[in-house]
Formats: sequence, structure tokens, C-alpha cells
Amino acid sequence: MAIVDNGIYVDGVRTDTPHTLDETFELMHARGGMGWIGLYRPSQEEVRQVAAEFGLHELAVEDALTGHQRSKLERYGETLFVVLRPARYLDAAEEVEFGELHVFVGPNFVVTIRHAETPSLSRVRGRMEHDPELLARGPEAVLYAVLDELVDEYSPVLAGLENDIDEIEAQLFLDDSDVTQRIYELSSEVIDFQKATQPLQPMLENLLRGSAKYAVDLELQRYLRDVLDHIIALSERVSTFRANLDNALTVEATIVARRQNDEMRRMTEESMRQGEEVKKISSWAAIFFAPTIVAGIYGMNFEVMPELKWAAGYPMAIGLMVGGGFALYLVFKKRGWL
Repeated sequence: MAIVDNGIYVDGVRTDTPHTLDETFELMHARGGMGWIGLYRPSQEEVRQVAAEFGLHELAVEDALTGHQRSKLERYGETLFVVLRPARYLDAAEEVEFGELHVFVGPNFVVTIRHAETPSLSRVRGRMEHDPELLARGPEAVLYAVLDELVDEYSPVLAGLENDIDEIEAQLFLDDSDVTQRIYELSSEVIDFQKATQPLQPMLENLLRGSAKYAVDLELQRYLRDVLDHIIALSERVSTFRANLDNALTVEATIVARRQNDEMRRMTEESMRQGEEVKKISSWAAIFFAPTIVAGIYGMNFEVMPELKWAAGYPMAIGLMVGGGFALYLVFKKRGWL
């Protein structure tokens, strides 16, 4: 059975704790109170049984069965269907884990269908049962308490994201730091969190606009406005996170480009330095090559060679070697190679 907790409330006080849905429906009719049914990952049969008893709209039931819905609030006659996206932050993985919570609110009933470990609806129920005056205000009071708990449980997510953004900003200017991938992945988490929370503000505003038409208790309207204020503050912080990460990504790209330019300049300077060394080596090689040619020619073992037996042949060969090398030295020196 998917029933986590189940209660019948009369004037804000719990009178019965049924163990089955059939018993719940019977006691609701007998007591004339409010039924609050908490389901955790129910089967299709259980959802359809609840839907048949309370006359839930088939489109809302289909959404509840299908799951993977965006945050939204829809009204079907006197019944509200609310989809919420609870979240918790996994600090080690730097990921936001999302769940899904469906809430049906009718004139005399509340049905919660939870597909995640959060929010803690047992804590919500305990809080409401310790405040009979608030609970006596009806099913909308339960919806308020669920929304309030949901927004409160977003606080650790905000703290986790903010802490990681602070770490990224501290890493940006470290010499060997490369946080591009971390910025990109954290930006994705912030965007997903923003998608889950952004619809909450128009949802609350629409709910408050319909307060007069559906005779929502005045004090309860004040509570809902308080939740709306927290949601607005939350949305502003998430928008700030996204802007900070966008700025961090821009700064990181600038830093990476600067590092690449510095590396290219260093490589260019090194290449130029090596080029100068090659010039010097090539120049000296050419200077020594000229005498080598002369010496090589006159070192051949042929008997018939011009000036081979000439008395001035040796001084001439030496002169050619020295003069050729000196001439090349002057040429390379003039070009700045030496």
C-alpha cells in the first residue's frame, strides 16, 4: 500500500487514522471533516481509486500518472492540481537532484502524491496538527504548509550553489586553474533549478488573485503572501547566481585567452632565439666551408693540376682560405647574423 499517512480532521483536530482508502472515504462522509491522504509512489489503481472518489479531472489524473511535469498550478472547478519540484543539493557531485510532488486540493480533501524523498510531508503534517487553528482553515491551509516547507527546503540548495560559485570565483585567478568545465556544469544545475522554481511566483500570484472568488481565508492569504515573498527573494538569488556564472565564464575565457597568448609569445620568442642561434651556426659553418673547399681541391692526389708545382701555390691557397673566410665573416656580420 502506498499510503504513508492518512487522517480525518474535524475543526483542525485529527479524529481518525484510516488504514485503507475505502475506510477513509467512509469516515469522511460520516464525520463531515477534511481528509488528508498522503501517498508515496502509488500504483495506477490507487490513483484512479482516489480520482473516482473525489471526482478528479482526467487530465490532472493523467499528469499525475505520467509524471515528469513542470511546476504548475491548474484549477478544475473547485479542485486545484499543483505540481511542485522539490530539490536537494548533492555537494560532492555538485548536482541538484529534483523530485516531483503532486497535490490535489478540493473543498474537503487534500491528496499528496510524492515521487521524491523531499519535502518532508510528515514534518508538514506534524506542524499542522500542532496548530489546529491553522489546520481548521481548510485544505488551502495544507497547501500553504506544503509550499512553505518546499521553499524552506530550497535554502540548502541555494547555500550549496552559492558556496560552489564562491569557490569558482576564488579559483579563477590561480595560475594553474582551469575551471571552465566546472563553471559550465554548475551553470546547467542553476538553469535547471531556475526552471523548477521560476513558475512558483506566477502560481502564487494566480492563487492569491482567486482568493476572493473562492473565499480563501484572509489570514491564510497573508500566509500565502509570505511564501510569495520568499519565492521572489529565491528567484532573485537564482538569477544572481546565473549572472555570476555567466560573468565567471567570460572572465575564465579571457584568462585562458591571455594564457594562450602568453604561451604563444613565449614560443615565438623561443623560436626567434633558436632562429638566431641557427643563423650563427650556419654563418660559422659557411665561413669554415670556404677554406675547406680550397683545401679539399688542393688535397687531391692528381699529378697534373694547375699551380701544383708553383712556388707561390701554397701561400695562394692559404690566402684564398683566409680571404674567403674573412669575406664571408664580413658579409654575415653586416647582416647581423654574427
